[in-house]
Amino acid sequence: MGRQWLHAKRAIASLKKSKSTGKFVKEIMVAAKFGGPDPAGNARLAAAVEKARKESVSRDVIERAIKKGAGIGDEKLVLEHVNFEGYAPHKVPVIVEVYTDNQNRTAPEIRVLFKRGQLGTSGSNKFLFDQVGLVEAHHADLNADREAAAIEAGANEFEELTHEQNDDIPEGTCGARFIADRTATAAVSEWLKQNGWTVITSELGYIAKSFPELSDEQRMEVGEFLHALDEHDDVHRVWAALK
Repeated sequence: MGRQWLHAKRAIASLKKSKSTGKFVKEIMVAAKFGGPDPAGNARLAAAVEKARKESVSRDVIERAIKKGAGIGDEKLVLEHVNFEGYAPHKVPVIVEVYTDNQNRTAPEIRVLFKRGQLGTSGSNKFLFDQVGLVEAHHADLNADREAAAIEAGANEFEELTHEQNDDIPEGTCGARFIADRTATAAVSEWLKQNGWTVITSELGYIAKSFPELSDEQRMEVGEFLHALDEHDDVHRVWAALK
């Protein structure tokens, strides 16, 4: 078989990088569409650009994505925002956030992915979640006071965030997820940036109000299901009642 396996491995790595770049670009476009093209006044865009740069997305690609999202120049962004609500295996509530330029293509593909769970057919399950502002950040000082930062920034809650939980948090730094009112998301991000924190995510999201009890085997099955959803090109975020 020679070295064919190596070529296959490189092809898979290249495909994953391409899909990852596509998601970074889409996030930049969406952030620019809803918050404007200036990262200085758009916390979500600033976080998206920083993440793309860390993944070696070129400056030209980033600038084109910003212009397209903001409607500057010849290209205009045509994306529809759709939420799919349903359940993962073992009745774990799920909200799948999608941005697509062709809902007639995307919707059937999402339904196929839900074959192991259940796509909502009898109303919304959003009442099982709170919509909040989510800001993830890290501080170079490993002993930085997360609680004090949350209070000063205007967040309602905070959670410790480590490199193992999110590889955008560098090892040896103090990581945190700050949970705020939806309207306070930008203000929390701005305070953190001005006080030594590096913001890596700033967005609206969903946090489950309760979490079903699962065995390790069930948790793994749910994790595999959520991963398959997240791998879809048009899926922006997957929110689930899973700790």
